[in-house]
Parts: sequence; C-alpha cells; structure tokens
Amino acid sequence: MKHEPNNFINRELSWIDFNKRVLLTGMEKGYKILDKIKFFSIFSNNLDEFFMVRVASLKAQVEAGIRKKSIDGLTPKEQLKKINKEVKNLTTLQENYLNNELNIELKNEGVFIKKYKELNENQKSWCDNYFLSSIFPLLTPLVVDPAHPFPFISNLSLNLAALINDGEESKNQFVRIKIPTKNIGRFISIPNEIIETEDDNKRYFITVEDLIGNNINALFNGMKCLSYSFFRVTRDADLELKELEADDLLLAVEQSLQKRRLGGDVVRLEVEENIPQNILKLLIESIEITEEYIYFCKSLLGLDDLNYLTKINREDLKENLSVGETHPSLKPIDSSKDRKFNSIFSILRKQNILLHHPYDLFKTSIEEFINQAAEDPLVLAIKITLYRVSKDSPIIKALMKAAENGKEVMTLVELKARFDEDNNIQWAKQLEQAGIHVVYGIIGFKTHTKISLVVRKEKGRLRNYFHIGTGNYNSNTSRFYTDIGLLSTDPDISSDLIELFNYLSGFSKQKTYQKLLVSPTSLRKKFIFLINREIENVKKGKKGEIIAKMNSLVDPEIIQLLYSASQTGVKINLIVRGICCLYPQKKDLSENITVISIIGHFLEHSRIFWFYNNNDSEVFIGSADWMRRNLDRRIEAVTPIEDLKLKTQLHNLLQTYIDDNYFSWIMDKNGKYEKKRGNSNLNRSQIDLIKNF
Repeated sequence: MKHEPNNFINRELSWIDFNKRVLLTGMEKGYKILDKIKFFSIFSNNLDEFFMVRVASLKAQVEAGIRKKSIDGLTPKEQLKKINKEVKNLTTLQENYLNNELNIELKNEGVFIKKYKELNENQKSWCDNYFLSSIFPLLTPLVVDPAHPFPFISNLSLNLAALINDGEESKNQFVRIKIPTKNIGRFISIPNEIIETEDDNKRYFITVEDLIGNNINALFNGMKCLSYSFFRVTRDADLELKELEADDLLLAVEQSLQKRRLGGDVVRLEVEENIPQNILKLLIESIEITEEYIYFCKSLLGLDDLNYLTKINREDLKENLSVGETHPSLKPIDSSKDRKFNSIFSILRKQNILLHHPYDLFKTSIEEFINQAAEDPLVLAIKITLYRVSKDSPIIKALMKAAENGKEVMTLVELKARFDEDNNIQWAKQLEQAGIHVVYGIIGFKTHTKISLVVRKEKGRLRNYFHIGTGNYNSNTSRFYTDIGLLSTDPDISSDLIELFNYLSGFSKQKTYQKLLVSPTSLRKKFIFLINREIENVKKGKKGEIIAKMNSLVDPEIIQLLYSASQTGVKINLIVRGICCLYPQKKDLSENITVISIIGHFLEHSRIFWFYNNNDSEVFIGSADWMRRNLDRRIEAVTPIEDLKLKTQLHNLLQTYIDDNYFSWIMDKNGKYEKKRGNSNLNRSQIDLIKNF
C-alpha cells in the first residue's frame, strides 16, 4: 500500500492529545480532589519533558534548516506552529479550571491556598518571621549591569525578576532571584493555631513566591522595589552523546549530564500574565526567545509542583491505591517458616506464573525471586538488566548481597535511560564496588529489556529460572504502573536468555533465538509475520483477529500492515495508552480497527500482543511498543506465553480493557478521542481488577 500522509496522525500532536486526556481526567467529577491535583501535576510534568526533548529537537531542526517531513507530511516548522497552538489552548483550560472549580473544591474540602494580602496582621507576622528565619538566608539577588551580565537561568527553576531603584542616583536596576523551591517546598504550611481554627482537618498554605514577593524590600535595604514578576524557563535537555567516539561510556554520559545541568537553549519562557512590559522586554532580549515560545500564565507557574499538595495527610481526599496481594501460587512462601521446602524455585519447577502488577505484589514476587536467589546456597549466578530502578532499591541491595555471598552477578545498567542517567551512574559505581560485573550494553542501542536469569545447581546439573516483564525493576513505580511478568523455567527461553545476556556483555554475536523475540534482529520480522498470517487466514475464509495493548503505536510499516489487515477483514482491537499515529474506523482503510486509551489511577504500562491464529492463539508480552525506536534502535525482549491457562488469563485481561466504559477513551475516524460510555453496566477495568484479586 502506498504511504499516504493523510493516513497518519502526527506523532507530536497525538502525544498532546494523550496529555489532554490526562488533564480532562483530572477535571472529572468522579475523582477525589487530591487525585485531581495529581493528574494536573502529571499533565504539567509531562509538558515540561515534552518541551525539553521533543520541542527542543524540532526547534534544532528548524534552526539547522532541516525540512524533512513527518509521516503525516508536516515540516518541523509546521509541527511547532501546531504544537504551540494546541499547548496554549490546553494550558489555558488547565489554568481556568484551577483558578475556579478546583480552587472552590479545595476550599470546600478544607484546603486553602491563601494570598498574603488576605491574611490578618498576626498571620502576616508569622509568615514574615518564617521568611526571615527560613527563606531569607537562602536568597541571592543578582543584579544586571555592565559589570554583571544577565545570569544563567537554570532549567525549570522558578525565578523572580525585579526593577530596583537605588535611591541615590535615581537609577533603576534589574535584579534576578532564584526561588529555592527544592530546599523549602513550594507550599508553606501555616499552622492551624495561627489561623485560629480548631478543625484538625483543615490545611492552610501560602506559596513560597507569594511570601518572598511580599517581603521583597527586606532584600534591598535602603532601596525601593518598583515592580517584580515571576518567570520560568524550559531548556533543551536531550543528551548529545557520541557513543562511537567514547572510550569510557560511563565517563561520556557523566560529561553529557554536566552539559545538561548547564542547560541547552531555552525552548519555552513562562511568565505571569500581568508581567510589566519593561521586565518582559529585558527577559526576551537576555534569554533570546521568540514570541511564539512565551507562555503567559493566569495561575501559578510550574504547576507540576501541585504534587506537593497530594502529600497532605488527608486520606479522605484521595483514593487508596495501596492495593495488591501476594500471587496465589506464591502464598505458601509467605506462610512458610522454612523456605528450603517452600522456596520460589520449588514452586516454579511445578508451574509457570504470570504476574500482573500492582495487583500482584512486586515485593512478594520479583523482589522475593531476587532475594531468594541471593540467599540460596544452590544459586550460582544471577543476571539482570536494569533500565530504571528506585533510589532506595531492594533489588540492588539483593544483588549486592548475592555478590557478598560469593555468587556470580552480572548486571546491565542502561546509562542512557532518559532523566535516570545520573541515578543509574551512581548505582553502576556502587555495584562495581560490591564486586558485581557491570556492563553497559551495545554501542548505538539502548537496552530496554526487562529480564533476569537465575542459575541454580540441582542434583548435579544446572537449572535456569527467569523473569521476563513489561516493566522496570523499580519497587516504587510497581505500585502505580500496571505491568505483566512471566516467572518460568522454560528451557528453550532460558537458553535464549543466556545467549542474549552473552550478547549484551559482548561475548556473543547471537542473532537468532528459539522462542524469544529480540530487537533489532527478529522482533519486527516476527510481528510482520504474525499480522500477515491473520491476513492470509481471512483470505482463506477463516477468522482473523488481533488484540494489542501497548504504550505507543508509531511505526509506519506496522500501521500500513494493520490497515491492510483491516481491509482484508481482520478484526483489530488496539489498546494504546499514549501516542497513536493510526486512524481507526476510516472508510476503505481501517473500518475493522478500534482504538481505545485507558487513563486511570494506575499508569497502563503493559505490552500484550494476541493473535487468533485460526483458534490456536499466540500471545506475547515484553518491553517493546510498536515504534521505530523499539523495533530498530533498542535491545528489546518479547516472550511467547505458551501455557494455555496463562494465555486464557491474558485474553480475559485484554477483554476487560476492551469492555471498559469508565477509564476508557475511544478514538473516532478523525483521530479525536471521546470518553467511552456504554449501557447501564459500568465496567471499570482498574477498579474491577482490584476487586478480582
């Protein structure tokens, strides 16, 4: 089929549409107030990263004179124009809701963000004393004059810009102050006794910038502040890493991180709506930014900081997400006092286990698997890939314990995991110091696999146990990301994993595997084969059906093939949380394709691929989305699920998502999403899954 730009949705605009769904979810009546604030914070944090990476990349292309078009036929310049228009519409929507409905809802629930000018004299006195004791010593005013050039404005920092009159020469000076939000927090809690309320459920706050602004003259003794305003910049934060020229990859990433901390070009300037024109003019000239990248804000700047409010100790204002139980097959371990007879290994020798987090506890499954491997005297070796791990990682502690116990431990630490590079560098150094063999993967590729392998000596021979999943070995995110994982001893897949680990450590050039699908070698070819097989079955008069769940669908070749499958008569259900560049339900193109997006309390992160295969279904789970980067530029691992019981579980799970009419958004033929609403039966996938466990 000929590649027609009109058959593809722009990747960046599709991402913006996803973030819009996040924002609109935070505006729904069914959510508690602190959960709404969480969605608002996520929306803003998502936007920050989008500008730092995607907008920065497009701006760089425009400045370099690159006119290469996206799959939907837009040049970088045309994309930027559409992006700015869409984002400004969304941020206006967010600000209006925050200033009106959300603010009223907060007050109704006893949470007040007070303005300094609203406080009485006693309350102002407490705030002023707090400013002098806890904030004033942290502030450093920087003047701009011929002897002091405009200071560097760090990425995503909140800043105050002021015009000060020195009093003696009647000369006005421009001053910049960085607001130390990381050290003192964005919202300062005012004690209830100061507010003079006995209601322990009520919470009162003032923003740190409001307090600083109303005490600004304390910073300029003998001078007068004529005007001030707050601003925030977003910089290009994508790493420029020349791997092929690097002798030491860890050192190269460290050096690139230093450049990121210094910051790239400014890609967005956020200012208050009523910023004085003379201050705005100086900012524009000093930062060198054009008008289309200036965002005039009607509310607080940096709304990702709303996340501070979700930590309020008011459990009645947020959904209890502390869900999860030990997987039924692993419960004997919990109740056993002697792991020798009820170890996870004895259980896995009898059965394969399919995990679904957070409903199945990560702690009593994956952490238990690695912990037991570290302690078990029969375990000889542990191998694992680490992409994103928590800062206080039980997995890493277990790996260090294993090395201490004399086991061979190999970890691949992906140093290029975006925005986790520094964390991973520190872990890599600590692992090496613990005597663990640390590798960084294949030059030119990110290693995105979620795999671990345990080698155990049993009755004179070696047996391999493994985990392959869709999510990171991250104990924190496992509580609110939904992910699938397989624990098994399958000998063919174990053999494949040994070859893959040898490839990752540089001791093998393996390109073919028995069962495992690995990119960039076999994954794309296999998916193309599986889709084509459904097409051929329909041509032979048989039924053809595909259900696929993923984070993003971008790859043009896969999309074209799905269109062909739809035109042949293959029924296709796509559950795509984020970016989707495919149009469903288009006449003569995709009438047999349905696309839904699940946005709820948990972030849907699992990848599941189900193919009908003439009533002998093939099912796969793994780390890869249907994107060019996953299929061609990353090391990914996708495993077949061959156990009939587990295949049935996965199909039922996919059907649960398809039937959802509460958390689900459905895309129409024009690429627009609407909240899916069905009959009187309410199907809430995430809530129903909690009840079923």
